[in-house]
Amino acid sequence: MLRDKIKALSAEILPEIIRIRRHLHQHPELSFQEQATSAYVKSQLDAIGISWRPIADTGVLATIEGNLPASSVVALRADMDALPIQELNAVDYASKHPGVMHACGHDFHTSSLLGTAMILQRCRHEFNGTVKLLFQPAEEVLPGGATRMIKEGALRDPSPHAVIGQHAMPRLPAGKIGIRKGKHMASMDSLYVRIIGKGGHGAEPHTVIDPVVIAAHVIIALQQIISRSANPREPSVLSFGKVIANGAVNVIPDEVYMEGTFRAMNETWREKALGLIATMAEKVTSAMGGTCALRIDHGYPVLVNEEKLAAHLRDYAVDYLGEANVVDEDLWMAAEDFAYYGQEADSCFYLCGVGNVEKGITSSLHTPTFNIDESALGMSTGLMAYMALKKLGN
Repeated sequence: MLRDKIKALSAEILPEIIRIRRHLHQHPELSFQEQATSAYVKSQLDAIGISWRPIADTGVLATIEGNLPASSVVALRADMDALPIQELNAVDYASKHPGVMHACGHDFHTSSLLGTAMILQRCRHEFNGTVKLLFQPAEEVLPGGATRMIKEGALRDPSPHAVIGQHAMPRLPAGKIGIRKGKHMASMDSLYVRIIGKGGHGAEPHTVIDPVVIAAHVIIALQQIISRSANPREPSVLSFGKVIANGAVNVIPDEVYMEGTFRAMNETWREKALGLIATMAEKVTSAMGGTCALRIDHGYPVLVNEEKLAAHLRDYAVDYLGEANVVDEDLWMAAEDFAYYGQEADSCFYLCGVGNVEKGITSSLHTPTFNIDESALGMSTGLMAYMALKKLGN
């Protein structure tokens, strides 16, 4: 039986996939700098006899052809880049690169897809169709590696009927996955704001145009766009994480610099909101005597899981894991450049549990103590292989 064979292969290769994951974790590389990671992925593909070609500079596009004739094609995606975070985990496979860490689980994604590739390659005489493996660079920074993968032909010759991806999720226990039909993850835009006034002595505020006070009013005013202009049934978030007023106890600076993020679940509202943000920031600043310089970097779109595909993958997951281990996910306001694949083909992105409270593996994504329960690799490799083969009609 296909499911039982895949489970047996997953268990057999688990020690090797853990070794691969630990190697990747020890040698993280930042976005578009994944030269060593790319070379390592290529060497692993060579070792199991899977053909590949370079793409998007540090990306890798590999193909597995089933030995039975068919026209169906499925693409499986893993991202490879790390984050500029200093790891604090006291483990023997901790990052060897100061200030760089796989704090978002991309080492899990890459090693898992390599494990899936091993399983599919072992089964190639028994399935029909084509599986494309997308080892993608640079998910963590704009404009993201997915757009380059697409522009350079990752979804052509042949074009996939489905694109499937996964993300490590520490709030889900290892052994479980979370999946959602329709809208799943938010759009993401970055805001860079300079509020320019006229500095001076803190004891003489009447002689200055205080950019600190103006910036405070701008932040509060912009929050009213979310609370009073947004449809409350369509979630959106506006947050400022950096505010720099480089004055002193008694020195009012000439300007304040701010950085923030805007996220939405509706593309029409997204564009309208960005216009309102620009207008509000400029008008409030102007009314208080200052000037505002705002730059908006447009980021990833809303990630939408095609409903029929998501329903099929959920059924396959239930068949492989059991109903109790498949969770219906809520909206998640994080963003992912996997969303771009969904603009080109039916796609679905699900969450793979990697947490374990008993082992103390509970840290959130993008934190210096993020880690995974590596037993999750025993599930993730086989599940993605099973999903791919079922979607191909096997």
